[in-house]
Amino acid sequence: MTALVDIRDMTAADEADWRRLWAGFLAYYDIELAPGITDFTWTRLLDPANPLTARMAYLDGRAMGFAIHQLHPSTWVMGEDCYLEDLFVAEEARGRGIGRALIEDLKALSRAKGAKRLHWFTDNENSRARALYDQLAESDGHIRYRTTL
Repeated sequence: MTALVDIRDMTAADEADWRRLWAGFLAYYDIELAPGITDFTWTRLLDPANPLTARMAYLDGRAMGFAIHQLHPSTWVMGEDCYLEDLFVAEEARGRGIGRALIEDLKALSRAKGAKRLHWFTDNENSRARALYDQLAESDGHIRYRTTL
């Protein structure tokens, strides 16, 4: 069932809503972060000099999701790419079209800013998200590697 979703840039007034959703995101992936990391992320999301930013999704006036993203240079296109770093929809709102709406919004926003591609990763076990993502894009076959510095 698709709902009418209001999506807009995150502002300082969204802090409590974002923190509630961020806690849900971390709980979903069974991740614990030091509070300072969450504080640092929040500060960066509001800093206009930082490329990391977020869109918030509202359903019936209540924050139900976010898409944290950033534009970045690319060696593969004449322009920039948009990286969707974190996407989350509150459990009680899943299946209502919010994830799809956030991605479609981000595609339009990125296109308007001159980006040529949108890309993201997801956990192999996240079958519900992957079912949506498979409708919106094709996997490019890449596997992510990461090392702590």
